[in-house]
Amino acid sequence: MTTGIQNIREHARAVVTDRRDDVIGLSHSLHAEPELAYEEFRSARKIADLVERAGFEVTRGAYDLPTAFCATAGRGELVVAITAEYDALPGIGHACGHNVNGASAVTAALALAPFADDLGIQVKLLGTPAEEYGGGKVDMLDAGAFDDVAAAMMVHAAPTDGVGMGSLAIGSWNVTYTGRPSHAAAMAHRGVNAADAMMIAQVAISAYRQQMLPGGVVHGIVTSGGEAPNVIPGRTTAAYDCRAESAEDLTELQARIRACFQAGALATGAELALEAVGNDYADLRQDLALCGIYRDAVTALGRTVDDGTPTRQGSTDMGNVSHLVPTIHPTIGYDCGDTIMHNPEFTRYGVTAHADRAVLDGGLAMAWTAIGLATDEAHRADLLTRLAARPRRSAPDGGPPVSRG
Repeated sequence: MTTGIQNIREHARAVVTDRRDDVIGLSHSLHAEPELAYEEFRSARKIADLVERAGFEVTRGAYDLPTAFCATAGRGELVVAITAEYDALPGIGHACGHNVNGASAVTAALALAPFADDLGIQVKLLGTPAEEYGGGKVDMLDAGAFDDVAAAMMVHAAPTDGVGMGSLAIGSWNVTYTGRPSHAAAMAHRGVNAADAMMIAQVAISAYRQQMLPGGVVHGIVTSGGEAPNVIPGRTTAAYDCRAESAEDLTELQARIRACFQAGALATGAELALEAVGNDYADLRQDLALCGIYRDAVTALGRTVDDGTPTRQGSTDMGNVSHLVPTIHPTIGYDCGDTIMHNPEFTRYGVTAHADRAVLDGGLAMAWTAIGLATDEAHRADLLTRLAARPRRSAPDGGPPVSRG
Protein backbone atom coordinates (compact mmCIF):
# COMPACT_ATOMS: atom_id res chain seq x y z
CA MET A 1 0.00 0.00 0.00
CA THR A 2 1.35 3.40 -0.92
CA THR A 3 1.75 6.13 1.65
CA GLY A 4 -0.91 8.20 -0.12
CA ILE A 5 -3.52 5.48 0.12
CA GLN A 6 -2.65 4.86 3.75
CA ASN A 7 -3.08 8.56 4.46
CA ILE A 8 -6.54 8.59 2.89
CA ARG A 9 -7.52 5.55 4.92
CA GLU A 10 -6.39 7.19 8.14
CA HIS A 11 -8.21 10.40 7.26
CA ALA A 12 -11.34 8.33 6.63
CA ARG A 13 -10.87 6.73 10.03
CA ALA A 14 -10.62 10.21 11.56
CA VAL A 15 -13.91 11.18 9.93
CA VAL A 16 -15.58 8.12 11.44
CA THR A 17 -14.20 9.05 14.85
CA ASP A 18 -15.48 12.60 14.49
CA ARG A 19 -18.90 11.38 13.36
CA ARG A 20 -19.19 8.63 15.95
CA ASP A 21 -21.93 10.26 18.00
CA ASP A 22 -23.96 11.08 14.89
CA VAL A 23 -23.99 7.58 13.43
CA ILE A 24 -24.43 5.77 16.74
CA GLY A 25 -27.23 8.17 17.59
CA LEU A 26 -28.79 7.40 14.21
CA SER A 27 -28.59 3.65 14.83
CA HIS A 28 -30.27 4.00 18.22
CA SER A 29 -32.93 6.33 16.86
CA LEU A 30 -33.81 3.92 14.02
CA HIS A 31 -33.97 1.11 16.55
CA ALA A 32 -36.28 3.09 18.84
CA GLU A 33 -38.80 3.86 16.08
CA PRO A 34 -39.06 0.75 13.88
CA GLU A 35 -41.08 1.10 10.69
CA LEU A 36 -42.36 -1.52 8.29
CA ALA A 37 -41.79 -1.92 4.55
CA TYR A 38 -42.63 1.11 2.41
CA GLU A 39 -43.68 2.99 5.57
CA GLU A 40 -40.21 4.09 6.75
CA PHE A 41 -40.93 7.81 6.55
CA ARG A 42 -39.23 8.81 9.80
CA SER A 43 -36.25 6.52 9.19
CA ALA A 44 -35.61 7.79 5.67
CA ARG A 45 -35.94 11.39 6.84
CA LYS A 46 -33.47 10.90 9.70
CA ILE A 47 -30.80 9.57 7.36
CA ALA A 48 -31.48 12.09 4.59
CA ASP A 49 -31.34 14.98 7.06
CA LEU A 50 -28.02 13.79 8.50
CA VAL A 51 -26.21 13.40 5.18
CA GLU A 52 -27.72 16.58 3.75
CA ARG A 53 -26.25 18.51 6.67
CA ALA A 54 -22.93 16.86 5.82
CA GLY A 55 -23.04 18.34 2.31
CA PHE A 56 -24.56 15.54 0.23
CA GLU A 57 -26.94 16.35 -2.60
CA VAL A 58 -30.13 14.56 -1.55
CA THR A 59 -33.19 13.54 -3.54
CA ARG A 60 -35.99 12.42 -1.24
CA GLY A 61 -38.75 10.15 -2.47
CA ALA A 62 -36.35 9.03 -5.19
CA TYR A 63 -37.25 6.59 -7.97
CA ASP A 64 -40.97 7.10 -7.30
CA LEU A 65 -40.70 5.48 -3.85
CA PRO A 66 -41.79 7.81 -1.03
CA THR A 67 -39.42 6.24 1.53
CA ALA A 68 -36.37 5.94 -0.74
CA PHE A 69 -33.68 8.55 -1.22
CA CYS A 70 -30.52 9.14 -3.23
CA ALA A 71 -27.65 11.12 -1.70
CA THR A 72 -24.46 11.84 -3.65
CA ALA A 73 -21.03 13.33 -3.01
CA GLY A 74 -18.21 13.75 -5.50
CA ARG A 75 -18.27 13.77 -9.28
CA GLY A 76 -15.80 11.05 -10.25
CA GLU A 77 -16.45 8.60 -13.07
CA LEU A 78 -16.39 5.56 -10.76
CA VAL A 79 -19.77 5.47 -9.01
CA VAL A 80 -19.83 3.44 -5.80
CA ALA A 81 -23.28 2.73 -4.35
CA ILE A 82 -23.70 2.08 -0.65
CA THR A 83 -27.15 0.78 0.15
CA ALA A 84 -28.82 1.69 3.43
CA GLU A 85 -31.56 -0.57 4.81
CA TYR A 86 -33.86 0.65 7.58
CA ASP A 87 -37.12 -1.30 7.54
CA ALA A 88 -38.14 -3.47 10.50
CA LEU A 89 -40.17 -6.63 11.12
CA PRO A 90 -43.81 -6.71 12.27
CA GLY A 91 -44.10 -7.03 16.00
CA ILE A 92 -40.40 -7.55 16.75
CA GLY A 93 -38.81 -4.34 15.47
CA HIS A 94 -35.22 -4.42 14.26
CA ALA A 95 -34.79 -8.15 14.83
CA CYS A 96 -32.72 -8.30 11.64
CA GLY A 97 -30.44 -5.44 12.67
CA HIS A 98 -31.34 -3.03 9.91
CA ASN A 99 -30.64 -0.10 12.21
CA VAL A 100 -27.02 -1.32 12.19
CA ASN A 101 -27.11 -1.87 8.42
CA GLY A 102 -28.41 1.62 7.73
CA ALA A 103 -26.09 3.39 10.16
CA SER A 104 -23.08 1.49 8.78
CA ALA A 105 -23.94 2.63 5.26
CA VAL A 106 -24.15 6.23 6.45
CA THR A 107 -20.80 5.83 8.24
CA ALA A 108 -19.15 4.64 5.02
CA ALA A 109 -20.64 7.46 2.96
CA LEU A 110 -19.57 10.13 5.45
CA ALA A 111 -16.06 8.68 5.61
CA LEU A 112 -15.65 8.76 1.83
CA ALA A 113 -17.30 12.07 0.95
CA PRO A 114 -14.38 14.42 1.80
CA PHE A 115 -12.04 12.47 -0.48
CA ALA A 116 -14.43 11.47 -3.27
CA ASP A 117 -13.09 13.89 -5.87
CA ASP A 118 -9.46 13.07 -5.00
CA LEU A 119 -10.28 9.38 -5.47
CA GLY A 120 -12.15 10.00 -8.73
CA ILE A 121 -15.37 8.49 -7.40
CA GLN A 122 -18.93 9.47 -6.77
CA VAL A 123 -20.35 8.22 -3.48
CA LYS A 124 -23.98 7.26 -4.02
CA LEU A 125 -25.81 6.51 -0.78
CA LEU A 126 -29.11 4.85 -1.66
CA GLY A 127 -31.88 4.59 0.89
CA THR A 128 -33.50 1.27 0.04
CA PRO A 129 -36.87 0.55 1.69
CA ALA A 130 -38.71 -2.73 2.13
CA GLU A 131 -35.96 -5.35 2.18
CA GLU A 132 -37.95 -7.52 4.58
CA TYR A 133 -41.13 -7.45 2.54
CA GLY A 134 -41.53 -6.25 -1.01
CA GLY A 135 -38.02 -5.62 -2.31
CA GLY A 136 -37.33 -1.91 -2.61
CA LYS A 137 -33.96 -2.54 -4.25
CA VAL A 138 -35.72 -4.35 -7.10
CA ASP A 139 -38.05 -1.39 -7.59
CA MET A 140 -35.06 0.95 -7.60
CA LEU A 141 -33.06 -1.31 -9.91
CA ASP A 142 -35.91 -1.27 -12.42
CA ALA A 143 -36.17 2.52 -12.09
CA GLY A 144 -32.50 2.99 -13.03
CA ALA A 145 -30.97 3.67 -9.61
CA PHE A 146 -28.01 1.40 -10.37
CA ASP A 147 -27.56 2.18 -14.06
CA ASP A 148 -24.41 4.26 -13.47
CA VAL A 149 -23.10 2.21 -10.54
CA ALA A 150 -19.78 0.38 -10.98
CA ALA A 151 -19.81 -1.35 -7.57
CA ALA A 152 -22.43 -1.77 -4.84
CA MET A 153 -21.96 -2.66 -1.20
CA MET A 154 -23.56 -2.93 2.21
CA VAL A 155 -22.95 -4.82 5.43
CA HIS A 156 -25.57 -6.81 7.32
CA ALA A 157 -25.86 -7.32 11.06
CA ALA A 158 -25.21 -10.89 12.20
CA PRO A 159 -23.79 -12.94 15.08
CA THR A 160 -20.43 -13.25 13.29
CA ASP A 161 -18.35 -11.55 10.60
CA GLY A 162 -18.54 -13.24 7.23
CA VAL A 163 -17.51 -12.56 3.64
CA GLY A 164 -18.70 -14.12 0.42
CA MET A 165 -21.79 -16.03 1.49
CA GLY A 166 -24.72 -16.37 -0.87
CA SER A 167 -28.46 -16.28 -0.36
CA LEU A 168 -31.47 -18.06 -1.79
CA ALA A 169 -33.80 -16.70 -4.43
CA ILE A 170 -37.31 -16.23 -3.06
CA GLY A 171 -40.83 -15.58 -4.28
CA SER A 172 -43.84 -15.01 -2.02
CA TRP A 173 -47.54 -15.61 -2.61
CA ASN A 174 -50.81 -14.84 -0.91
CA VAL A 175 -53.08 -17.83 -1.49
CA THR A 176 -56.88 -17.66 -1.42
CA TYR A 177 -59.40 -20.44 -1.93
CA THR A 178 -63.02 -19.40 -2.36
CA GLY A 179 -65.63 -22.08 -1.90
CA ARG A 180 -69.26 -22.04 -0.78
CA PRO A 181 -70.25 -22.05 2.90
CA SER A 182 -73.08 -24.23 4.16
CA HIS A 183 -74.24 -26.01 7.31
CA ALA A 184 -71.66 -28.69 8.11
CA ALA A 185 -74.31 -31.28 9.07
CA ALA A 186 -77.65 -30.47 7.50
CA MET A 187 -76.40 -29.16 4.14
CA ALA A 188 -72.78 -30.28 3.85
CA HIS A 189 -73.35 -31.59 0.32
CA ARG A 190 -74.21 -28.06 -0.80
CA GLY A 191 -70.91 -26.62 0.37
CA VAL A 192 -67.52 -26.23 -1.33
CA ASN A 193 -64.89 -26.62 1.36
CA ALA A 194 -62.12 -24.07 0.96
CA ALA A 195 -60.25 -25.48 3.98
CA ASP A 196 -60.15 -28.91 2.34
CA ALA A 197 -58.65 -27.31 -0.77
CA MET A 198 -55.85 -25.87 1.37
CA MET A 199 -55.32 -29.22 3.09
CA ILE A 200 -54.99 -31.02 -0.25
CA ALA A 201 -52.48 -28.43 -1.45
CA GLN A 202 -50.41 -28.84 1.71
CA VAL A 203 -50.42 -32.62 1.35
CA ALA A 204 -49.34 -32.27 -2.28
CA ILE A 205 -46.50 -29.94 -1.29
CA SER A 206 -45.36 -32.39 1.39
CA ALA A 207 -45.45 -35.28 -1.10
CA TYR A 208 -43.36 -33.24 -3.55
CA ARG A 209 -40.58 -32.55 -1.03
CA GLN A 210 -38.80 -35.83 -1.81
CA GLN A 211 -38.42 -34.79 -5.44
CA MET A 212 -37.87 -31.10 -4.74
CA LEU A 213 -34.90 -29.40 -6.37
CA PRO A 214 -31.78 -29.51 -4.19
CA GLY A 215 -31.72 -26.35 -2.12
CA GLY A 216 -35.43 -25.75 -2.57
CA VAL A 217 -37.44 -24.64 0.45
CA VAL A 218 -41.20 -24.12 0.73
CA HIS A 219 -42.79 -22.72 3.87
CA GLY A 220 -46.00 -20.95 4.76
CA ILE A 221 -48.84 -20.37 7.16
CA VAL A 222 -52.63 -20.56 6.95
CA THR A 223 -53.90 -17.10 7.85
CA SER A 224 -57.61 -17.91 7.93
CA GLY A 225 -59.48 -21.20 7.68
CA GLY A 226 -63.07 -20.75 8.72
CA GLU A 227 -65.14 -19.11 11.41
CA ALA A 228 -67.19 -21.85 13.05
CA PRO A 229 -66.88 -25.67 13.17
CA ASN A 230 -70.48 -26.18 12.04
CA VAL A 231 -70.04 -24.12 8.87
CA ILE A 232 -68.25 -25.43 5.77
CA PRO A 233 -65.44 -22.88 5.27
CA GLY A 234 -66.19 -20.75 2.25
CA ARG A 235 -62.86 -18.94 2.25
CA THR A 236 -59.36 -19.95 3.31
CA THR A 237 -56.17 -17.90 2.97
CA ALA A 238 -52.46 -18.57 3.38
CA ALA A 239 -49.09 -16.92 2.88
CA TYR A 240 -46.34 -19.03 1.27
CA ASP A 241 -42.70 -18.57 0.30
CA CYS A 242 -40.69 -20.56 -2.23
CA ARG A 243 -36.88 -20.42 -2.08
CA ALA A 244 -34.30 -21.92 -4.42
CA GLU A 245 -30.58 -21.94 -5.12
CA SER A 246 -30.97 -19.70 -8.17
CA ALA A 247 -33.50 -17.49 -9.88
CA GLU A 248 -33.82 -20.13 -12.61
CA ASP A 249 -34.52 -22.88 -10.07
CA LEU A 250 -37.06 -20.64 -8.37
CA THR A 251 -39.08 -20.41 -11.57
CA GLU A 252 -39.17 -24.21 -11.83
CA LEU A 253 -40.03 -24.66 -8.16
CA GLN A 254 -42.84 -22.12 -8.31
CA ALA A 255 -44.38 -23.93 -11.28
CA ARG A 256 -44.53 -27.16 -9.29
CA ILE A 257 -45.90 -25.52 -6.14
CA ARG A 258 -48.48 -23.66 -8.20
CA ALA A 259 -49.63 -27.04 -9.48
CA CYS A 260 -50.01 -28.26 -5.88
CA PHE A 261 -52.33 -25.36 -5.10
CA GLN A 262 -54.23 -25.98 -8.34
CA ALA A 263 -54.72 -29.59 -7.22
CA GLY A 264 -56.60 -28.36 -4.16
CA ALA A 265 -58.93 -26.35 -6.34
CA LEU A 266 -59.46 -29.16 -8.81
CA ALA A 267 -60.25 -31.72 -6.12
CA THR A 268 -62.76 -29.59 -4.23
CA GLY A 269 -64.24 -27.24 -6.80
CA ALA A 270 -62.98 -24.18 -4.94
CA GLU A 271 -61.62 -21.22 -6.85
CA LEU A 272 -57.91 -20.46 -6.44
CA ALA A 273 -56.25 -17.06 -6.47
CA LEU A 274 -52.45 -16.77 -6.21
CA GLU A 275 -51.19 -13.24 -5.71
CA ALA A 276 -47.47 -12.42 -5.89
CA VAL A 277 -46.30 -10.44 -2.87
CA GLY A 278 -43.75 -7.80 -3.80
CA ASN A 279 -40.84 -8.67 -6.05
CA ASP A 280 -39.10 -12.00 -6.44
CA TYR A 281 -35.57 -11.90 -5.03
CA ALA A 282 -32.68 -13.38 -7.00
CA ASP A 283 -29.86 -15.36 -5.41
CA LEU A 284 -26.94 -13.31 -4.10
CA ARG A 285 -23.73 -13.49 -6.16
CA GLN A 286 -20.88 -11.65 -4.47
CA ASP A 287 -17.93 -10.34 -6.43
CA LEU A 288 -14.80 -12.24 -5.38
CA ALA A 289 -12.37 -9.40 -6.06
CA LEU A 290 -14.38 -6.93 -4.01
CA CYS A 291 -14.79 -9.53 -1.27
CA GLY A 292 -11.01 -9.83 -1.09
CA ILE A 293 -10.55 -6.08 -0.66
CA TYR A 294 -13.24 -5.97 2.03
CA ARG A 295 -11.72 -8.95 3.86
CA ASP A 296 -8.35 -7.18 4.00
CA ALA A 297 -10.03 -4.01 5.26
CA VAL A 298 -12.14 -5.57 8.00
CA THR A 299 -9.33 -7.79 9.28
CA ALA A 300 -7.07 -4.72 9.41
CA LEU A 301 -9.58 -3.36 11.92
CA GLY A 302 -8.88 -6.34 14.15
CA ARG A 303 -11.98 -8.36 13.34
CA THR A 304 -11.93 -12.11 12.68
CA VAL A 305 -13.76 -13.26 9.57
CA ASP A 306 -15.34 -16.70 9.43
CA ASP A 307 -13.21 -18.69 6.98
CA GLY A 308 -15.58 -21.65 6.83
CA THR A 309 -17.52 -22.67 3.76
CA PRO A 310 -19.82 -19.80 2.82
CA THR A 311 -23.40 -20.59 3.78
CA ARG A 312 -26.65 -19.28 2.40
CA GLN A 313 -28.36 -17.01 4.87
CA GLY A 314 -31.98 -16.39 3.99
CA SER A 315 -32.81 -14.16 1.04
CA THR A 316 -32.21 -10.52 0.12
CA ASP A 317 -33.18 -8.09 -2.61
CA MET A 318 -29.47 -7.26 -2.85
CA GLY A 319 -29.37 -10.47 -4.86
CA ASN A 320 -31.11 -8.76 -7.76
CA VAL A 321 -28.54 -5.97 -7.64
CA SER A 322 -25.71 -8.51 -7.63
CA HIS A 323 -26.88 -10.00 -10.94
CA LEU A 324 -26.27 -6.64 -12.61
CA VAL A 325 -23.61 -4.86 -10.55
CA PRO A 326 -20.41 -6.15 -8.90
CA THR A 327 -21.60 -6.43 -5.31
CA ILE A 328 -20.56 -7.32 -1.79
CA HIS A 329 -22.91 -8.09 1.10
CA PRO A 330 -20.73 -9.21 4.03
CA THR A 331 -22.01 -9.68 7.56
CA ILE A 332 -20.77 -7.54 10.44
CA GLY A 333 -20.94 -9.42 13.70
CA TYR A 334 -21.72 -8.45 17.26
CA ASP A 335 -22.52 -10.30 20.45
CA CYS A 336 -26.15 -11.44 20.49
CA GLY A 337 -26.02 -14.27 23.00
CA ASP A 338 -27.44 -17.53 21.67
CA THR A 339 -29.97 -15.94 19.34
CA ILE A 340 -29.98 -15.20 15.60
CA MET A 341 -31.68 -12.74 13.27
CA HIS A 342 -35.48 -12.65 13.02
CA ASN A 343 -35.75 -13.70 16.64
CA PRO A 344 -37.29 -11.22 19.12
CA GLU A 345 -34.24 -11.60 21.36
CA PHE A 346 -31.95 -10.37 18.57
CA THR A 347 -33.69 -7.00 18.65
CA ARG A 348 -32.45 -5.98 22.08
CA TYR A 349 -28.81 -6.58 21.13
CA GLY A 350 -28.97 -3.98 18.35
CA VAL A 351 -28.16 -1.01 20.59
CA THR A 352 -25.39 -2.53 22.71
CA ALA A 353 -21.77 -1.39 22.73
CA HIS A 354 -20.94 -4.40 20.51
CA ALA A 355 -23.55 -3.33 17.93
CA ASP A 356 -22.26 0.25 18.05
CA ARG A 357 -18.78 -1.05 17.32
CA ALA A 358 -20.19 -2.99 14.35
CA VAL A 359 -21.70 0.22 12.96
CA LEU A 360 -18.32 1.95 13.03
CA ASP A 361 -16.22 -1.00 11.84
CA GLY A 362 -18.66 -2.00 9.10
CA GLY A 363 -18.80 1.54 7.79
CA LEU A 364 -15.04 2.07 7.89
CA ALA A 365 -14.37 -1.32 6.27
CA MET A 366 -16.66 -0.37 3.39
CA ALA A 367 -14.97 3.01 3.06
CA TRP A 368 -11.55 1.36 2.94
CA THR A 369 -12.90 -1.10 0.36
CA ALA A 370 -14.02 1.77 -1.86
CA ILE A 371 -10.64 3.47 -1.44
CA GLY A 372 -8.90 0.23 -2.40
CA LEU A 373 -10.88 -0.38 -5.56
CA ALA A 374 -10.65 3.29 -6.59
CA THR A 375 -6.85 3.43 -6.25
CA ASP A 376 -5.98 0.04 -7.71
CA GLU A 377 -5.66 0.61 -11.46
CA ALA A 378 -6.57 -2.96 -12.40
CA HIS A 379 -9.69 -3.08 -10.21
CA ARG A 380 -10.78 0.36 -11.33
CA ALA A 381 -10.32 -0.39 -15.04
CA ASP A 382 -12.15 -3.71 -14.70
CA LEU A 383 -15.15 -2.13 -12.99
CA LEU A 384 -15.41 0.65 -15.58
CA THR A 385 -15.09 -1.82 -18.44
CA ARG A 386 -17.84 -4.00 -17.01
CA LEU A 387 -20.04 -0.95 -16.50
CA ALA A 388 -19.62 0.15 -20.11
CA ALA A 389 -20.54 -3.32 -21.37
CA ARG A 390 -23.60 -3.70 -19.15
CA PRO A 391 -27.08 -3.41 -20.67
CA ARG A 392 -29.12 -0.61 -19.16
CA ARG A 393 -32.23 -1.39 -17.12
CA SER A 394 -34.04 1.93 -17.51
CA ALA A 395 -34.69 4.54 -20.19
CA PRO A 396 -31.79 5.29 -22.61
CA ASP A 397 -30.90 8.47 -20.74
CA GLY A 398 -30.80 6.62 -17.42
CA GLY A 399 -33.76 8.53 -16.09
CA PRO A 400 -33.26 11.00 -13.26
CA PRO A 401 -34.54 10.11 -9.81
CA VAL A 402 -38.26 10.84 -9.65
CA SER A 403 -39.58 12.58 -6.56
CA ARG A 404 -43.12 12.52 -5.23
CA GLY A 405 -42.29 15.44 -2.98
